[in-house]
Amino acid sequence: MSEHILKRHNKTLLLYHLVFPLKYRKGVITDDIGESLKDICIEISERYEMNFVEIGYESNYVHFLVQSVPSLSVSEIIMKLKSITAKQLFQQHPK
Repeated sequence: MSEHILKRHNKTLLLYHLVFPLKYRKGVITDDIGESLKDICIEISERYEMNFVEIGYESNYVHFLVQSVPSLSVSEIIMKLKSITAKQLFQQHPK
């Protein structure tokens, strides 16, 4: 499991398991797209205070185990994660 996040006045261990099914359950995620998704998530973790403990995917859904700080709400995490990954995946794989 992940380590606690230590800040100046607190110590937290917040893990979120997020599951995103694709629209209409279309099976469009291939191994190439999955690897691009993992690279994008590494970039996201460098920019924001999110740590991706696990990233998994099937052909019709994606799931993440994300560790974060309490200052980011779950809705903010989801909004950032979905918008950034969608934009970059469509740019890298337009088909």
